[in-house]
Amino acid sequence: MRKINIILYALFLLISVSCKKTDQLPVEIHNNQIEITSLEKVYSFTTEFTIIYTDSDPNIAARPGGIDNVSYNVITWETPNGMQGDLKEVKRNDSQGGDGFDDRILDATTKERTPIIYNAGENMVIKAQSLEQVGDTIHLTFPENEKFSLEAYVDVSAKPFPKLSYSFIPKIAGYFSIGYTGAPKLNIDETEEIWQPLIWQEKRFPEKPFMTLAYRTPIPTTLVHDGKNTIGVLAASEEFPFNPLPLLENSRFGVMLRNLNGEAQPQLFAPVLGGVESKMEAAQAYNFSSYLVVHPASITQTYEHIAYNIFGFDDYRKNEIASLNDVFENIVEYSMSQNAWYVDSLKGYAYSTDVPGAVKNVSSLNPLEISLVTDDKDMFDKRAYPIMEYIISREKFLFSLDPEQKIQQPSRKMYGPAAPLSELTTLYNTLGKKNDFLLQMAKDEVGKVKARNLDVKMSSDNWMSAMYLYKATGESKYIEKAKTLADEYINERINEKPVNFTDPLSEGAFFWTGLTPRWIQLLELYELTKDKKYLDAAQYGARHYTMFTWMSPQIPDKNITVNKDGKAPVYWYLASKGHTPMYYPEEQVPAWRLSEMGLTPESTGTSTGHRAIFMANYAPWMLRVGYYANDQLLKDVAKSAIIGRYRNFPGYHINTARTTAYEKFDYPYHKHKELSVNSFHYNHILPMASMLLDYLVTDAFVRSEGKINFPSEFIEGYAYLQNKFYGSEKGDFYDEKGVQLWMPKKLLAMDNLELNYITARKDDKMYIAFTNQSNKIVKTRVSLNSEYVDIENAQGKIWKDNVVDGEFSTSGSFDVEVSPNGITAVVIDGVHLKKGFQESILAHDEKIDNSYKVLDFGNTKAMIFNLGNYAKRAYIYLQDDDSKWSSVSLTYKNDKGAEKTIIDQDYPYEFTIPLENTGLEFMISGNDLDGKVSKSSWQVLGE
Repeated sequence: MRKINIILYALFLLISVSCKKTDQLPVEIHNNQIEITSLEKVYSFTTEFTIIYTDSDPNIAARPGGIDNVSYNVITWETPNGMQGDLKEVKRNDSQGGDGFDDRILDATTKERTPIIYNAGENMVIKAQSLEQVGDTIHLTFPENEKFSLEAYVDVSAKPFPKLSYSFIPKIAGYFSIGYTGAPKLNIDETEEIWQPLIWQEKRFPEKPFMTLAYRTPIPTTLVHDGKNTIGVLAASEEFPFNPLPLLENSRFGVMLRNLNGEAQPQLFAPVLGGVESKMEAAQAYNFSSYLVVHPASITQTYEHIAYNIFGFDDYRKNEIASLNDVFENIVEYSMSQNAWYVDSLKGYAYSTDVPGAVKNVSSLNPLEISLVTDDKDMFDKRAYPIMEYIISREKFLFSLDPEQKIQQPSRKMYGPAAPLSELTTLYNTLGKKNDFLLQMAKDEVGKVKARNLDVKMSSDNWMSAMYLYKATGESKYIEKAKTLADEYINERINEKPVNFTDPLSEGAFFWTGLTPRWIQLLELYELTKDKKYLDAAQYGARHYTMFTWMSPQIPDKNITVNKDGKAPVYWYLASKGHTPMYYPEEQVPAWRLSEMGLTPESTGTSTGHRAIFMANYAPWMLRVGYYANDQLLKDVAKSAIIGRYRNFPGYHINTARTTAYEKFDYPYHKHKELSVNSFHYNHILPMASMLLDYLVTDAFVRSEGKINFPSEFIEGYAYLQNKFYGSEKGDFYDEKGVQLWMPKKLLAMDNLELNYITARKDDKMYIAFTNQSNKIVKTRVSLNSEYVDIENAQGKIWKDNVVDGEFSTSGSFDVEVSPNGITAVVIDGVHLKKGFQESILAHDEKIDNSYKVLDFGNTKAMIFNLGNYAKRAYIYLQDDDSKWSSVSLTYKNDKGAEKTIIDQDYPYEFTIPLENTGLEFMISGNDLDGKVSKSSWQVLGE
């Protein structure tokens, strides 16, 4: 198999054609074909069309594709005249339940159905008798057919590619599909890379001529790269309406890559047989236009070129409805409300949307980070610390007390840690490296193969684990192992392109992170080593990830009416569960506010129903890679995924119809059964807050050209929920070192929504960086909150777009000006800043010896969390469950020697004891199911 060195790939990106413009390529007629020449290579587009006809409704419908190692639904048709179908029967598994898994697809019959459009009706191949060029137009003349007539022409002056338009007139009534099947053909071995949305990427080639309908095409084409140029057949932007929201039911065309001979050949059919506009009456004309794509660049660059030049993608979003700081603070506040469905007794967020009665947490690091950065004691005590205990003790992220619950394979076992190795090292580092049991737990994970989420089993013996252990220990053996194994991974995964869905180190081909290289972790390794090959590999992965982000349909320059008659759209899945309609005022809003451009669907298996999800955790990473690699596409995708989309937690996804319901501040505060526009996964609330915080910090880093830089740890979570973790280490703010990120709620007040900001502190200095999200100059008055800032006649210094721009005096308010998409930073000297939780937990004292114990009785684990000067807490839990014990008691002695007893009558059996010193003497007793009492010996934990 052909290999491409990742360094050569990076050089190709640098020297190839700009995404913004290209010269018109030569187009000629030769041998009754249209020839396009690029980089001294000629590409022949024949005049072949394939017309597919059936006189009865083929009942188009999605079904499981039966593709090895990936859950993916494909479009299918009934076979004509009772012919035997060729669609595999797929057995549904327990993980395919809940939001996004459509019973109408997964449980439907596959009998007498085909996933190949050619097998769904009569095929009529037609080629032009002659071609004639008049000016810039090539006219195609076709012979007559008893069932239809066809006219077509090619506008060779169209930009950026020649434009093929046809007019089809049926002579009889029935269902028709008109396919352009004349694009160049290549054997798969002759290609450097291919792409058919959503899952066939790099060298993964469809096993059958599967079709992708319009609503699942990030750009409406398939692509083939032969090492020099990329070719495709692309639906024109006017053929892909913005409104209504693209769905299966309104998809006007479909694209394919594999032809009947097993070759890679871009094909486009419009309309889709049995789909919208396919049923035609005699003499009813049907018109359609597409582009003949030849572009002298890689597939990702061609994708970029099409996105910018045909579908109008650019830096198109601004805050408009709320600053990102307001959104962040609103989400944090919402996460602490009753509406967020945190279940105190189970230490987790309710997962009722998918698994009734279960709770699920992504990571303890999200609330821990938020509590540190926002100086929020309640967030730590009520969310971060309980979830730390959860993630240490539970076997999996999803916990259910119901032993019969099978949906998404929850666990009720206390066989932790569910935390991945990276979370254990981040906890260890964040808590001052004073809790040795966390590091030991991390080391113990190496070599284990565990399923933490769903049924995905992963090993922790890899270069990523070695990288995290290096950060925790500083031992050179770990970084050397990380680099050696990462180099092998790059050779195996990037230089050798995958041909199937079994990538090394993938968590499975379900979420998009499983279909692209580990580009996020490669970026982490680059930042650690500064070795550019890891940046090149990260850029490769990030650019391929952008091909899951929507770049079409084009956004019209007009307002769109939403919430017609005061009713928000109802998501069918929630309607089936008894959720009631929501009511929001009918309004007209700019189309760009409603656009999904820059967002992705959720996954392979749910992309038929989830148009776009708001959990765009990739965005801050793309912004950072884009800065390091000077890649504008990555930076624009990042901004488009985050900015100006909501005021509060917006739920999970865009689906059904255009609406502004999820923009509203009060949207998430409705009762669960009153939320019907989209689904709510309450365990996503805090990861979304971390995502936004990561974006705020990264945006300041990028716009300051790295001069505002706060060190980070890593939040792995599961699936795609990775972000950087801030707040545990001090950073740089231009020429000042040792600055602590510090962003308490409502620290600043401004009268312009287009400015985002981050704030920090050091001694008697306050640091603020303002980033303008609009393309206009912003001037605003800034007021500091006297609850946190005591200030009189302080002196300030200004940086404007990274240049010192003067000084000012302030007693609590000041004016600031920020250039379009620019940055202005200030340092205010001579302020008294309120001290609180952040300072105490980051004040690390000495380690506590003997802070972890394992007891035979009840398979008990006991530990002391050293939380700096803030607190010391003992956490003790039994792995034994209620099949052995009816209740469990813990008796301990306080600092005066008096005994206290805590009784836990409900599984899981766990105890948290605030300590007044650094030790605990305790004993455990249990009542078994027969009422017999057993006791452990007295134990000493700590010093």
